[in-house]
Amino acid sequence: MKKLFTMLMIGFVLLLTACNSSGKGSAETASSGASQGKQVVTFWHSMSGAGQETLKQIVEDYNHSQDKVQVNAEFQGTYDEALTKFHSVAGTKSAPTIMQVFEIGTKSMINSGHIVPIQTFIDAENYDISGLEKNIINYYTVDDKLYSMPFNSSTPVMYYNKDAFKKAGLDPEKPPQTFEEIEKASKAITKSNKGMKGFALQAYGWLVEELIANQGALLMNNDNGRSDTPTKVGFSKEEGKAIFEWVKRMNDDGTFANYGTNEDNMMAGFLAGDVSMFLQSSANARDVIDNAPFEVGVGFLPHPQNKERHGVVIGGASLWMIDGKPKAEQQAAWDFMKYLQTPEVQAKWHVGTGYFAINPAAYDEQIVKEAYGKMPQLQVTVNQLQSTKSSYATQGAIMDMIPEGRKIFETALETVYNGGNVDKAYDEAVKQFNAAIKQANAARGK
Repeated sequence: MKKLFTMLMIGFVLLLTACNSSGKGSAETASSGASQGKQVVTFWHSMSGAGQETLKQIVEDYNHSQDKVQVNAEFQGTYDEALTKFHSVAGTKSAPTIMQVFEIGTKSMINSGHIVPIQTFIDAENYDISGLEKNIINYYTVDDKLYSMPFNSSTPVMYYNKDAFKKAGLDPEKPPQTFEEIEKASKAITKSNKGMKGFALQAYGWLVEELIANQGALLMNNDNGRSDTPTKVGFSKEEGKAIFEWVKRMNDDGTFANYGTNEDNMMAGFLAGDVSMFLQSSANARDVIDNAPFEVGVGFLPHPQNKERHGVVIGGASLWMIDGKPKAEQQAAWDFMKYLQTPEVQAKWHVGTGYFAINPAAYDEQIVKEAYGKMPQLQVTVNQLQSTKSSYATQGAIMDMIPEGRKIFETALETVYNGGNVDKAYDEAVKQFNAAIKQANAARGK
């Protein structure tokens, strides 16, 4: 009997061990934090790849740096998936303490009624945020109130193949700055590099928004929704149609590479030497540069030659404080947010991912200086952001229907890529975009 009891106990211990090892993740981390007397903070995020690995290390560093707070970082899928999940549990115990939300989810989070503006914590302790990057902070500031803390921030840049430029007799240190210069360079590259197209523009609504803002134009009226709720688009036909006509001209002369909405295929095409230039997020810089078998250049977002360059709108995501949590839990989350802003942490984040440092002091850290020495292209992305002119156009639009609006632009671009009429595609896109704004306002009783 004693032997049987011993065997049963051993089996019970092994069962517990197996359960613990298979349950690695949020439950295990949370219980360990609680058992150590730490305040547990649940952090929902959508980082994957290098971003997830760098974030994991930063969270571990924070947890080991003090003995009062345990942050549990939990992956929740894509931005869209995470936001949908949040709205399904908002106001319940299942909601997280901190939530990472993409920039176009700003209005959705404010309208949810389940968040606490970060300004509340700033005001409570007179916390100084004057040292943070103004062109990033601006996006998440509504009615002079900072609603969320910027986290992973990026803007679009132009990537180009310096080797292909040299072969075409172009200066590899002077990338094209206007639509027209890209057209001219594309013709030279297509002619001198057999089988290579000049330029690719992913059918991506975000890029359309950025190309509109770079002309100093508003995406929506009422100051991009910042002085009042938008009622229609804010750009003119000249500003909006210029983008469609630009790619139509390149498509017609055979210098445009059509990858539709597929970012992966476009990136693969660039790395394989099938296309020499493309626009995409600055957050891809490390990945593109590290994997290209040729020298990669990075340039600013282009604009029509008859328009002055105004700059870029911040993309990426920010961190939101969720309402309904105990005060101690929120204060612990606020402590973690402040830790993330420090120059040392931001330097690791910038170098490890390619995202901007929300604290510019990070660029003076040795780790960043060394990275720039090896990869000076990273600094170009920062220069573009910091040279952006502050305005309602570059501050960006806030409206809860922007994700739908992006899909509308994408469909219109694909129509043009496949030979469709520019005027018809553009007019239909504007009509649908305005209808989406009207429908969103009606849903909220506006």
